[in-house]
Amino acid sequence: MCFPSLERISPREAKGSGSGNSVGGAVPVNVYVVKRESIENQIFASGTVIPNEEVNVMAEASGRLVKLNIQEGAYIEKGQLIGKINDRELQAQLQKVSYNQELTRKIEARQKKLLNVEAINLEEYDVTSNNIRILEAEKEVLAAQLEKTEIRAPFSGRIGLKYISEGAYLAPGTPIVTIVQSNPVKVDFTVPEKYAPNIRVGNVVKFSLDGDPSTYRAKILAIDPKVEESLRTLKVRATAPNPSGRFVPGMFVKILADLDANKSAMMIPTEAIVPVLKGKKVFVVKNGKAQEAMVVTGLRTDKKVQVIEGLQPGDSLITSGIIAIKPNTVVRVN
Repeated sequence: MCFPSLERISPREAKGSGSGNSVGGAVPVNVYVVKRESIENQIFASGTVIPNEEVNVMAEASGRLVKLNIQEGAYIEKGQLIGKINDRELQAQLQKVSYNQELTRKIEARQKKLLNVEAINLEEYDVTSNNIRILEAEKEVLAAQLEKTEIRAPFSGRIGLKYISEGAYLAPGTPIVTIVQSNPVKVDFTVPEKYAPNIRVGNVVKFSLDGDPSTYRAKILAIDPKVEESLRTLKVRATAPNPSGRFVPGMFVKILADLDANKSAMMIPTEAIVPVLKGKKVFVVKNGKAQEAMVVTGLRTDKKVQVIEGLQPGDSLITSGIIAIKPNTVVRVN
């Protein structure tokens, strides 16, 4: 951006300058008047799609697998039977307990009548009553063991590749199949720790896939309460609907997060920045001469960079001819 001359330099001032330049020897420069403006605070990150729920279904009981009711890649409903382990021995034990329970109840009924006429003492009756409760507890234990022989889906999802076949002998902990729930999906990504105050649960981020020009949206679901020490990054998890199955768990995604806008940022052209050993500097016009100013920078865009310290609104920043400029060089503003 070019501006008219900010001030005229008299021949006397030029002649008396420390550089010894004349008016004709002044370096022509373009200047940019520093001002505050509103900028969008955006960060880019890489992320990974993960399933909403995923479980590796395993056997709880030991025995031979007599039924495997799954089709690889098919959708399964919550509670649907996946596999059945041989339970004939447990069924026989349950039947035995049921017979003993029936007999004990009959004995208890007879003893109650005898107790009413004081034909038996109370201790005998209490023993029989306690036996009824013991048999009921044994029945509950067998029912729980029988429940473990039925392997059911813990949630609705899609079945992965099976690890065993029908007829195999299972031990507790033997993997059977994986179930993945991918609608919705979660998107995990990390951001530098300095952006931690700007990331909030409920914020919406944009993401895209390789080879797909479309942009999708996800809502931040949770933020890790601690920063990764080795990388100094914060892990963030967002969720996105996936009714068509477009997002497959494990996919790489590119994240664009819009943070709180800065409405009073000082943005200057990137070509005005001069890297030096101790940081970064710029040149400003003061009294017709170029003066150095050390600056601290912040956010960057494609053409501008934010200055946090070192400049004030209204400063005339030199943006051209910087290579030929030294401190106290006489300049002429184009």
